Amino acid sequence: MSTEKNLDALLAVDIQPLLRALSAELPADRLSIEPATCWAYGMDNSRLHHAAQLVVFPDRHDEVATLVRLARQHRIPITPRGRGTGTAGGSVPLHGGVVVVMDRMNRVLEFRPEDRLIRVEAGIINAEVQRIVGEAGFFWPPDPTSNALCTIGGNLGCNAAGPHAVKYGTTRENVLGLTAVAGTGDTVKAGTQTTKGVVGYDLTRLFIGSEGTLGIITEATLKLTPLPDAIRLMRVFFRDMHAASAAVSRLMNQPATPSAIEFIDGNALNLMRQFSDRNSALDIPPEAGALLMIEIDGLAESLDGQIQKIRAAAEGDPGHVMAPISLSVATTKAEIAALWSARKALSPTLRHVAPKKINEDVVVPVSRIPTLIQAIDQSAARHGITIVNFGHAGNGNIHVNLLIDPENPGQMAAAEEALGEIFTTVLALDGTLSGEHGVGAVKRDYVRAEIPPVNLALMHGIKRVFDPEGIMNPGKKLPAPNP
Repeated sequence: MSTEKNLDALLAVDIQPLLRALSAELPADRLSIEPATCWAYGMDNSRLHHAAQLVVFPDRHDEVATLVRLARQHRIPITPRGRGTGTAGGSVPLHGGVVVVMDRMNRVLEFRPEDRLIRVEAGIINAEVQRIVGEAGFFWPPDPTSNALCTIGGNLGCNAAGPHAVKYGTTRENVLGLTAVAGTGDTVKAGTQTTKGVVGYDLTRLFIGSEGTLGIITEATLKLTPLPDAIRLMRVFFRDMHAASAAVSRLMNQPATPSAIEFIDGNALNLMRQFSDRNSALDIPPEAGALLMIEIDGLAESLDGQIQKIRAAAEGDPGHVMAPISLSVATTKAEIAALWSARKALSPTLRHVAPKKINEDVVVPVSRIPTLIQAIDQSAARHGITIVNFGHAGNGNIHVNLLIDPENPGQMAAAEEALGEIFTTVLALDGTLSGEHGVGAVKRDYVRAEIPPVNLALMHGIKRVFDPEGIMNPGKKLPAPNP
């Protein structure tokens, strides 16, 4: 029987036998069936909701292993959870059962600056890791907008990235190894503490991005990068996204690689003008239809040369119609912080515009960003909804935000149709449906459009090996197997 066909059976299982078994193994403060607690841990930032039947707060790896072993024995579904900042419904217990809250497992297990690594438990907050390693002159490159709240385990679960992935890579490129509990209840130790290693299969990269469907990551060994000697941030306004995208292609095709290239489209700029008190650092020209924020880092003595090359790439032909409207460079820490604050405030600002924000993170080749943005604008006009775009231009990673009223059935239906059109366009442009937010429950039904049947069959086979009873985060990541 497929794991998907087991879901009805999972829903029918009584939680009490598992609760009794866990009560004999774990301290009382690790378990809660209190209705308010089960309700509170039934949602994430996707706004989906389904109450858990039991919430478990493990304090160490052995407790996670005990939980999974007993849940498998009693055939109870498990949903791992960090801080619930995900937008794809990955930590929502769609089938009830157990939510495993990892935030008590937040310790640093080992920090070896001489080897540029830190080993941490999965529940530690991204910003806390940055603080600790920063004091020793390092940083961990993945820096999603939610880094003040999101956990390292959540970053691994979705292969999160953030602005600096364009130069330093995503989570997958910045993790040396990990420890996890598979859906069998077995402990898996994957990877190495070296930057080279090819013995066996790469289970580390398999777990990263699996969204808790293969097991629960309990600790990770992170590869650290020395903090740059100096940083500059260039702010470049263009008349439209075509001009901005052409500049991105030029920027990515020259040797002075920026550490970040963020873009904001005309619709987003219009909204930011309305909230100018929140975003005054941007000083938006009235004719601007697109913005690039280009960060440059490196040795202080070499930065002027890098800036010259990047400025030349951003400007292109100064007399051309696609040349920038304005270009300025922030040099002080205060100026740079103000600009980044304005960029990071954009996503929460959108919640002032409409009651509901559907946030997608599609990816296309950089040269095809203008085609995608044009198609999105056409879809928005056709369906009468507001769509705002911004994101990580150097990777072609576009955050598409549909702003709607969930109490308006017409807008909800229009948003669904628009999303389908956008996803179709993304795949036609040789893109992918998710760059860093994950698939979760929200995008699961669209996966067949991207992944061929043979590949899906292989993935379902891998899932059965790691999770033979289908208890690990059911209803997420992969569509149901074919009958």
